[in-house]
Amino acid sequence: MPCSLNLSNIHTSDVYPLGDDFTGVSAGGEVISFNNAYMEKNSRPFFAVSGEFHYSRMDNARWEDELIKIRMGGVNVVSTYVFWNHHEEKEGCFDFTGQRDLRRFINLCAKHGLYVILRVGPFAHGEARNGGLPDWLYGKPFEVRSTSEAFLGLVRRLYSRISEQVQGLLWKDGGPVIGIQLDNEYMHSSAPWEMTTGISNEWVSPGTDGEAYLLALRQIALECGLIPAFFTGTAWGGAAYSDKILPLWGGYAYRPWLFYSHQGEHPATEEYVYEDYHRNGAVWADDFAPAYAPETRPYACCEMGAGMMCCYSYRFVYPCRSVDALANIKLGSGCNFIGYYMFHGGTNPIGRLGTYMNESQVSKISYDYQAALGEYGQIRESYSRLKVLHYFLQSFGDRLAPMQTVLPDGASAIDPRDTQTLRFAVRTDGESGFLFVNNFQDHLVLPDRVEEEVVLKTRKETCRFAFGIASEENAVLPFHFDMDGILLRQAHAQPVLRTVIGGRVLYVFMVPDGMDGAFCFEETAQVTGGKTFFTVRKGQVQVDVLVLTRAQADQLFLLRDGSLVLSQAALLEDEHGTLRLESTEARNTLFCFPPERLRGTALRLPDDGPFGVYCAETCAKQIPVRWEPCAPFRWTLQLPEDTLDGLKDARLQIDYQGDIGMLFLNDRMISDNFCNGATWEIGLLEQKGRLPGTMVLKITPLRKDAKVNVESAMAARKEEVRTTVGELLQVRVQPVYEIKL
Repeated sequence: MPCSLNLSNIHTSDVYPLGDDFTGVSAGGEVISFNNAYMEKNSRPFFAVSGEFHYSRMDNARWEDELIKIRMGGVNVVSTYVFWNHHEEKEGCFDFTGQRDLRRFINLCAKHGLYVILRVGPFAHGEARNGGLPDWLYGKPFEVRSTSEAFLGLVRRLYSRISEQVQGLLWKDGGPVIGIQLDNEYMHSSAPWEMTTGISNEWVSPGTDGEAYLLALRQIALECGLIPAFFTGTAWGGAAYSDKILPLWGGYAYRPWLFYSHQGEHPATEEYVYEDYHRNGAVWADDFAPAYAPETRPYACCEMGAGMMCCYSYRFVYPCRSVDALANIKLGSGCNFIGYYMFHGGTNPIGRLGTYMNESQVSKISYDYQAALGEYGQIRESYSRLKVLHYFLQSFGDRLAPMQTVLPDGASAIDPRDTQTLRFAVRTDGESGFLFVNNFQDHLVLPDRVEEEVVLKTRKETCRFAFGIASEENAVLPFHFDMDGILLRQAHAQPVLRTVIGGRVLYVFMVPDGMDGAFCFEETAQVTGGKTFFTVRKGQVQVDVLVLTRAQADQLFLLRDGSLVLSQAALLEDEHGTLRLESTEARNTLFCFPPERLRGTALRLPDDGPFGVYCAETCAKQIPVRWEPCAPFRWTLQLPEDTLDGLKDARLQIDYQGDIGMLFLNDRMISDNFCNGATWEIGLLEQKGRLPGTMVLKITPLRKDAKVNVESAMAARKEEVRTTVGELLQVRVQPVYEIKL
């Protein structure tokens, strides 16, 4: 039986500007602002795609190329914590050098056309030690995260030092810093004081002063010169709210914190069920409980899970396809500003005092987060799939932003364990729009869907979608879609982007897995060409259409000149248009459109349909590694002295069984890992100059039937274990090549 929706009488709300508190004018006269539904740039809808990337959790030698990857992934805003304890570990001694060089990081963002949102604390969380607060605050005669004058005085000093770093880089001065977040999850979340962990297990205060605290921080920021286009604050979990601060939301379906003190199975969550988050009076099945009428503020997100760390008590391999499915859900549910945590993983610095800077529930150094871009720049499937969706928002986000969400009856009440009901939503203006479909559910496998039918009654005509969709797939399908004056009535393919090449307009579509890729144009349009590349004409107007499979679309990169390259490896384009390939393979096949795009830069192969095909290669390198046991559950690893010669990087890959892996170089831990069955990777670029060195791998074994014997009369304690599991299975080194095109 088909699912039907009447879109001809959709609920509409007034759109009005939010005023001076959410408006910023740059030195060049450009205006960023918000109305109650979406963000605007120069009075036009602007769709922000924010990716979290912590500069102080990465060697600064990697920053620039990783920012290029972020930009090429369709992200246009970088969000980053300014961890207080990374900069003022010792009271009064600030450090903004090396990987703590905030100013250099922001300048690189500007160089590559990325806006910046600074999350300045004072409390951050982010699984950082004390949530980012310095240890020395613990002994002060006040409560942190309060309106205490003494505490706010120290915050003023922190904000002043941050302000010194960003002067000239704020939006008002022509810089990229458009937003500032004050504190994080205030009155919702906290973190352990790490110096008490294992003894009294005390926690940082979550706060009790409500809006007064946020407004005090806002005023201090302004007085210190931190004047953004807008301030933000996290809104979930009953966090404190102020109408002078943009409320931001998020969503995590994989929740290690459930297991900090409990055991059992992780439940299927509500994160993959569509809601209407921008409608007064709507009923929500999840914990969305805004402290304001939903239609008075845009529904915007800063923490959609683009990965998740393993905690000690909960280890899992993060499913990459959950990420773009979550983005699809948020967009279909009314989100007009998406943000991911973490988009790029990182590595915690070891403190100047030798202190490990992560909190105790997670690994001491690694903060890979299984993110879309890994700790050492690894491209994951989630990055590739998100890129397709982000390109859609770049090209068509201005159409999507003003559209309302329409749900079928009962959509928001779907049980996450329901494997039978089709999950879909519509964003529409009553005549045109997009059908959002999701067939992914966390902690559960949804089946392939073969014969689904959705009927949409618009003000002009009825659109009938009859389609299938594969398990773990999602889709955005257009109806009454204007293509430069040619009407696409509907398609079983997802719009990816619009570009202009050589004066000709090209639309790119992607056929989601399980769909047939059918197009239906208005009757007066003439279609000529094949199935994967064709031209549509109507009178004097014509557009070209390129249709990609999901696998092809995941390899797609959009270049500055509007041309396209398909690559399984990471493609990097600098501000001058120079191309480089970062690859774990010495030989790479690239597809480009137009076919001549890479001519003269790589070896041309026979064309494949509309694509030019090229080979980009370099000399392959084999890097031997030797390992041998040196003590129980300890091994020495030996790498050649020339490991990094001729390479961009090299990744040590370790397969093991056990509890925790720790890798030491010259007696200093350089990485650690909670064993979850996946290969543990360690980038070696940071160790250049220290290799080969003395490398020791320690595997803490899983202990079964362990107990601590305390029966001695002499206060002795001894662990007695019947069975241990700790085994090194394989060690290898993966070269990372850079090939200039």
